[in-house]
Order: sequence, then structure tokens, then C-alpha cells
Amino acid sequence: MTLSLDHARTIIAATRAKGREMGLKPLSVVVLDAGGHVLAFEREDGAAPGRFAIAHGKAYGAVMLGMAGRAQMARAEAQAYFMAAVNGVYGGQVVPVPGGVLLREEGQVIGAVGVTGDTSDNDAEAALAGITAAGLTGEA
Repeated sequence: MTLSLDHARTIIAATRAKGREMGLKPLSVVVLDAGGHVLAFEREDGAAPGRFAIAHGKAYGAVMLGMAGRAQMARAEAQAYFMAAVNGVYGGQVVPVPGGVLLREEGQVIGAVGVTGDTSDNDAEAALAGITAAGLTGEA
């Protein structure tokens, strides 16, 4: 299965809707394909301008490492040197915290969603709602 632009748009709209339902701060949401390329991005009104880089870093780390944000954070806490080296390999683009949600289909990585704007755990919860709305399953 390939992640489509329609999937990305659904994920973003439903993630934003979940954020509003939860009363979260303005969110920024990015959807990447299996190669780490941006399919779609939206930054809500009032979100900080630097949020693209954070959302992208959360999703990019998930795709490139094949592990979700929570797993990346645990790895960074357990093996800081390893994650620092990985981040160097990827040009400093990896943000290893919750809110980077990995998308798999039949064991294969098909993309990732990165959400930022509120707490990392709330970002992940909103992302999972968006992913579910698109008929997909995410690993937070």
C-alpha cells in the first residue's frame, strides 16, 4: 500500500479536529511518505512559525529509524550517544519524542505523521485520531 495525498489530507483534518476537541494549543501537522518526503503540511492559525521543523523532525525520525517517537525517546534516554550519532547522520533532522507516529501496513513502513503544538503526548493522541480517521493504524 502507498500512502496517498487523500490519506494525508484526511489525517491532517482529523488530527486538527481532535486537537480542537481536546482544547489543545494550535497544532502543526505533517505527513511523510515511506521515503521521508512531505505529502502534506498544515500549521494552524496562531502556531509558532518554527513548528514545521519540529513536526517534520518527529515524523522523519519515525520513518528513517522505523520506530515511533516514544520508542525513539526511550532509546535516546538509554543510549544518548547512539541517538546523537543517528541525528548527526540525518543532519540534525530527528526529533525523538512522542508526536512522531509511524505508519505500517503489513509490516512495511508506509510513512509517518508528525504533530507539534501542545505536549508531546497530546500531539501523539491527536495524530492517532487522525490516522484512525484515514483507516490506517499508527504506532505512537
